[in-house]
Amino acid sequence: MVDFLIKVAVNTAALVVAVRVVPRLDLSFDGPNWWRAIAVAVLFGVVNTYLRPILVLLSLPLTIFALGLVGLVVNLALFLLVGFVSGQLGLGLRIAGWPPGPIDADVLVTAFLASIVMSLV
Repeated sequence: MVDFLIKVAVNTAALVVAVRVVPRLDLSFDGPNWWRAIAVAVLFGVVNTYLRPILVLLSLPLTIFALGLVGLVVNLALFLLVGFVSGQLGLGLRIAGWPPGPIDADVLVTAFLASIVMSLV
């Protein structure tokens, strides 16, 4: 349980840094909405703990063939998944105005940059 709480704290810090650094990535967590950042971080923690290892294992042959670039696609897909679930739960994570609407190039670039920033943090 302590390990999960540490992951949530790190994910919260990484999410706050990503929101501050990446343009068009928005999460309203100022004032009374501070709990939204923690809720989205818990969502990131759950996705990274349970879904990421499965996706990394399933994409291992492609990762070997593409020299590790598939890992970036996995990070992008997981970030978009968290954005979608956050939109459904009303947590307020907006990736270049998405969700709602279709996923376009702005959404993909913003999610890609945010996933890189979160990975670095």
